[in-house]
Amino acid sequence: MIDVCLLGTGGMMPLPYRWLTSLMVRYRGTGILIDCGEGTQVALRKKGWSPKPIDIICITHFHADHISGLPGMLLTMGNAEKTSPLTIIGPKGLEKVVRSLRVIAPELPFTIKCVEIEENEQSFCFDGFKINAFKVNHNVTCYGYSFSVDRAGKFEKEKAEALNIPLKFWSRLQKGETLTEDEKTYTPDMVMGPPRKGLKLTYCTDTRPTAGIEENAKDSDLLILEGMYGDKEDEQKARGYKHMTMAEAAAIAKKAEPKELWLTHYSPSVNRPEEFGDMVRGIFKNSVMAKDGRSTELRFADE
Repeated sequence: MIDVCLLGTGGMMPLPYRWLTSLMVRYRGTGILIDCGEGTQVALRKKGWSPKPIDIICITHFHADHISGLPGMLLTMGNAEKTSPLTIIGPKGLEKVVRSLRVIAPELPFTIKCVEIEENEQSFCFDGFKINAFKVNHNVTCYGYSFSVDRAGKFEKEKAEALNIPLKFWSRLQKGETLTEDEKTYTPDMVMGPPRKGLKLTYCTDTRPTAGIEENAKDSDLLILEGMYGDKEDEQKARGYKHMTMAEAAAIAKKAEPKELWLTHYSPSVNRPEEFGDMVRGIFKNSVMAKDGRSTELRFADE
């Protein structure tokens, strides 16, 4: 199971009723934060989640509305008695940006490892899950992220018995080990069924539509995309500033076919995103005009 909370849905500037865009994901005790604009700490506190388990922060790009809340968040994590290492992933130049922001957060009880994305698409593997970064089309270097959990096939007892595999090896084979005894080798594929569908979450803001977004969003249980503007009259503005309209985001979802689409990163001029809900759902039915604090649990199909 993956816990997901869209902490804030605003773009450009925080508003009294809308914090800047930030996403928190929790999986098996690990917290992953994507972006950290102003208000992220407040939104996290309102949700009731602790900053202490945050072990990974992914930065999409270096515009202030996506990273200016980082120094305060680091201090809050330290005050929450976090001592485990923190990994921050982001575009080239990340280490310099983080070092500059830490002028006001110089002393922390945990180490920080900055990992700069070198390729247009790059994967990072952690214990039990993978984060895939993919470059998008904004007016500065910007990345979207997919968070995925693979799932092995079911253990097939009948196969193990038919092959006379010792009982003591069953659990270890299920965990992916290859074992040898009496010159016989036992491999996981001898007792495991085909891989089952895992879980996948894709998040992307601040970009024009690209084929890469569609490709990375395929098979997502949840796709979160920016819907900066809703009015058709704002299409030229979206192209000029390299953002997406709500209709463009819905069109990507229609092609990628995620189970659900959440829109986020609204322009301050968009007071009531739900006014555009019927239009968006007319393009992709399972669309949500997300509000701050919207949460869900992504579960495996048979849970």
